[in-house]
Amino acid sequence: MEKNFITLVDRNDEIVGFDEKHDVHRKGLLHRAFSIFVVNSEGEVVIHRRALDKYHSPGLWTNTCCSHLPKGMNMEQAVHQRLIEEMGFDTDLIFVTNFHYTIEFDNGLIENEIDHIYVGLYNQNPIPNPTEVADFAWVPLDDLRKNVLANPNDYTYWLKHIIYNHFEVVKQAVDKLIPKFTLPYN
Repeated sequence: MEKNFITLVDRNDEIVGFDEKHDVHRKGLLHRAFSIFVVNSEGEVVIHRRALDKYHSPGLWTNTCCSHLPKGMNMEQAVHQRLIEEMGFDTDLIFVTNFHYTIEFDNGLIENEIDHIYVGLYNQNPIPNPTEVADFAWVPLDDLRKNVLANPNDYTYWLKHIIYNHFEVVKQAVDKLIPKFTLPYN
């Protein structure tokens, strides 16, 4: 099996090294990650249900795309490559903010991440990779927040953290993008 090395960072999000992904999660090492929210011109975000055999959080609903920064890539390369690999499309993405969180899962794995949030616009259905994605849905952004608050056990920890702590920043970024996306061409 090929080793998958991801980027380790310090508390200031400065790169300090690389380690194999499963070892990072077993040891709870601080690493860099990203969470992408893609909306359409109607303000609906595409969310997906994680494949049932994922190593943690299987079958839970989450944001459009999420992953870790692989060794040998910068964030710009990684977010676009992973969006294509996971959801079968690419689009322009804008960085919104980043945050730190730590969660230990029931299986003993630990996410200890500085997660970078990106938003983008796309008006077609994704063609998800079935090894990553069990299902997808387009949901109005405000409805997603209501659903997460009403049914938190249906969603990944990082999506809940974003909804609870960074929703307004994400919504503001989306609200700035949508008018640009829907303006008629002159």
